[in-house]
Amino acid sequence: MAPHLEAQAELFMPLYEKALSWLGKEVTEPGLIVDAGSGPGVVSCLFAEVFPGARVMAVDGSGPLLERARVRAGRLGHGDRFGTLVGELPGALDELEYPADLIWAGRSLHHLGDQRAALAAFAERLAPGGTLAVMEGGLPSRFLPRDLGFGRPGLEARLDALETEWFAQMRADLPGVVEEAEDWAALLSAAGLKHARSRSFLLDLPAPASDRARAYIADYFGRLRDNFGDTLDPGDRAVLDRLLDPKDPASVHRRQDVFVLAAHSVHTAVKPV
Repeated sequence: MAPHLEAQAELFMPLYEKALSWLGKEVTEPGLIVDAGSGPGVVSCLFAEVFPGARVMAVDGSGPLLERARVRAGRLGHGDRFGTLVGELPGALDELEYPADLIWAGRSLHHLGDQRAALAAFAERLAPGGTLAVMEGGLPSRFLPRDLGFGRPGLEARLDALETEWFAQMRADLPGVVEEAEDWAALLSAAGLKHARSRSFLLDLPAPASDRARAYIADYFGRLRDNFGDTLDPGDRAVLDRLLDPKDPASVHRRQDVFVLAAHSVHTAVKPV
């Protein structure tokens, strides 16, 4: 997963930059920033760049991913104020030496069975006046025109439906799962935080896509084709096969109408002083 996670975060960097700029208007001089569920640390290192006075702690359940984060931080010149903590969330945050001024959970909370309890645990590790920022939700990404010129129009909408079912099953299989309405303002308030607010950020990389974007798009559709297996409509599988064949002029590797359009939402709240 590491190369895929890195490629995705690097491609979506303009979106993350907008989100961190927005956060920077609320969190002005943080001493400790915690990236909860950091993966290979692409966004963790962006925090170190945007907040040059802060110490950044990347927290993840995967030691190998955190090693990649450490290497990245050193390469970018952030190693002297960059740390890592391996462990499962939210319990791993108990190992922090002091409370955080900003905790960022970027599309990691949905991997925890009891999201309400996790938010409460995150809130406990905040310093008074500290901010919890959760990136969850938004809109499904789009990469292709509705009508490809072959196959049945609306491929991505049908893939969205399959992905929604997969996501629901993934959540249902998590240990200690609790069904919860994803009203993030209400959940953040229930965790004892104040001034909840939300904003969505757009990534718009118009056609024709760059080689890096094409490689990510091919990886994305390849993973969907493999993961969905027999649940895929045979006609849609045939379309994906063409889209993923580098020799086919209609593939994502060669067609000129491939783009990247995505929107991610960030929800924040503050711990009372």
